[in-house]
Amino acid sequence: MTQMETALGEAMSTIEGAIGVALVDHTSGMALATLGDPQSFDLNIAAAGNTDVVRAKLRTMEMLELQGAIEDMLITLTSQYHLIRPVTGKNGGGLFLYLVLDRKRANLALARHRLARLEAELEV
Repeated sequence: MTQMETALGEAMSTIEGAIGVALVDHTSGMALATLGDPQSFDLNIAAAGNTDVVRAKLRTMEMLELQGAIEDMLITLTSQYHLIRPVTGKNGGGLFLYLVLDRKRANLALARHRLARLEAELEV
């Protein structure tokens, strides 16, 4: 099992309420690895769509000449949380982790903390 698959497996097993997780290349919109229930929704389509979200935020930051980097992005739906966390480690440029949580079962603060830890440990 690759380190990417191990990290995604850890996200699914240690983050309460996790429905799906993906490692995504925001330059191409392709999911490099996914893990979750394909009956819930298509993580590949979600990865491609959220690539547009990341690109838009990066463009906006550039236009506003904002300093710093995106730590994470949160999209709240009535039944789910969607977390996007750019990968900042070695060789991680252009990648982000995408985590989908069941809103009724998830602890958002803990999920953000665990996703940040996984991102920091991820070697691509």
